Amino acid sequence: MTRYTARPIEAAALKELRTTDDAGRPCVPYTATDDDAGSPLRCCLLPIQAGERIALVSYAPLRRWAAATGARPGAYDEQGPVFLHAAAEDCAGYAPDPGRYPFDRPGALRTLRRYDARGHIAGGRLLEIPADATAGFDTALDEAFTDPDVTLVHVRAVEYGCLHFEVRRP
Repeated sequence: MTRYTARPIEAAALKELRTTDDAGRPCVPYTATDDDAGSPLRCCLLPIQAGERIALVSYAPLRRWAAATGARPGAYDEQGPVFLHAAAEDCAGYAPDPGRYPFDRPGALRTLRRYDARGHIAGGRLLEIPADATAGFDTALDEAFTDPDVTLVHVRAVEYGCLHFEVRRP
């Protein structure tokens, strides 16, 4: 059983991103190929399957969180590439698996970047996902949230730096 809840991109943001991304570019859907298969979709936190209609868009998760909370991340605001289903009807949405975290392949490297209530980076940690991936994530997230200033954590891929999912203080 996971101790924390992975959060996909919220529905309202997905609706906007499927039209115009956070860099102001129009969404350009395409059909996923075998080369895309296995990459993470941030709408449902599932891997891409060849043949699905997807889009690669620029997403600014901290900016969107800050707009909802009044935080002022300043220079810590960033945007990066994420895959999502090209249309809402193509996506069943996120169905959490209480026994595991998304994209938890043992051996993969993740960065857990911590943010405070201002939206400023409050530390981070490299995680090589262990064989017991759930315990590994739980331990790393426990460590992050022992700091009372940490409000949320972004779990990112090391290789590309892209956001996999967000976890907020329970």
